[in-house]
Amino acid sequence: MKITVAEVARLLSVPEETVFGWVRKGTIPVTRVQEQYRFNRAEILEWATARGMPISVELFPEGTRSGSPSAKLSDALEAGGVHYDVAGGDREGVLRALVAAMNLPEGVDHELMVDFFLAREALGSTGVGDGIAIPHVRNPVVLHVDRAFITLCFLAHPVDFGAIDGRPVTTLFSVVAPSTRTHLQLLSRLSRALHDPDFRAAIMRRALPQVILGEARRVERGFPGAEPSQKG
Repeated sequence: MKITVAEVARLLSVPEETVFGWVRKGTIPVTRVQEQYRFNRAEILEWATARGMPISVELFPEGTRSGSPSAKLSDALEAGGVHYDVAGGDREGVLRALVAAMNLPEGVDHELMVDFFLAREALGSTGVGDGIAIPHVRNPVVLHVDRAFITLCFLAHPVDFGAIDGRPVTTLFSVVAPSTRTHLQLLSRLSRALHDPDFRAAIMRRALPQVILGEARRVERGFPGAEPSQKG
């Protein structure tokens, strides 16, 4: 999903000249299409999250024009589950453990998923700082699922992910969604939540699932146009 300079500026709430400045310095992922700059929306969301930049969630409304399910952060976290003391002594090991913990549909090749995650990590770390990583494949993980889910794993031991701040990773979030748009909605909401001090504190102290879900619901009530989270 390619977007323009103007759309990147709106997404990150910065002037367009700031985006052009990042392009000139070569600090933002970008391609040129017929003399125009174009950006991959998923890459920009990842890039901004890794740099602690807030994202304008109002650009990702709760519903979609196609009528697909809304992407509520708390519902996705509840569906994916919170997993503690996840094993693994290196990046490949914890990614295998992550895939094993994910509520994947029957028939999904777990080894292939691990290979996809490893291939993405080879392009650049998905570590976003403060011991957090958001592993994903080169394109959003879109599977035939009834609803999106986010799997949250707290690792038994810190693992080097080559994160932007140099710190080892202790926490993994991974998003699976029924559409690319829903994946992007959830990634934007997760990025926004990680800027909230209380939500982030709950993650840092490995709070109980109900505490983390409560913080997620509180954060998303502040999203533009948000409605109360519904379970089930």
